[in-house]
Amino acid sequence: MGQWWSKSKSDQKPKPGDLIEIFRGVYEHWAVYVGDDWVVHLTAPPGAEVPGIVSDILMSVPTEKSMVRKQKLQEVVGNDTWRINNTLDKKYKPHSARIIVEEVLRQVGEMMPYSFISKNCEHFVNKMRYGKAESLQVREAGEAAEVATGVLGAVSVAALAIGIIFIINRKTDWQTFSSTSPPI
Repeated sequence: MGQWWSKSKSDQKPKPGDLIEIFRGVYEHWAVYVGDDWVVHLTAPPGAEVPGIVSDILMSVPTEKSMVRKQKLQEVVGNDTWRINNTLDKKYKPHSARIIVEEVLRQVGEMMPYSFISKNCEHFVNKMRYGKAESLQVREAGEAAEVATGVLGAVSVAALAIGIIFIINRKTDWQTFSSTSPPI
């Protein structure tokens, strides 16, 4: 895991090509550090920003397009906390810092398709660093949804079974005390 950083720490700095994870509360926003306190990240395209919401909080904006933007790290982070997160270095070999920075800078100003599930800011930065568009937060959200669905499914099956047992028992109890057919 990378080191935890906040906007107030300045004793260490990220290196060009490092991935920056910014904690927005319910999700993480991602950027690529390119040097001199600059990052490149996906944002809402011009005109798609929602008033009162910072433009780099793309996930809050209902859009199918994103824009690659270069901004100062502090401007993107705002009051949130952040850390260097190159965790996937354990799984994939990163490109050289020079290649990462050249490729990400080449894309500044470009419009791109956006999808929370398959083309979000985390997919973008991982594609730049590793050549693999991957999002752990989407995978983890999917796994949590599967678990929730499994639990709800199991609860539903159990409730149905209990309901059937209750109906069978009521019918049996009713037949024990009555000689007529149960009402429909």
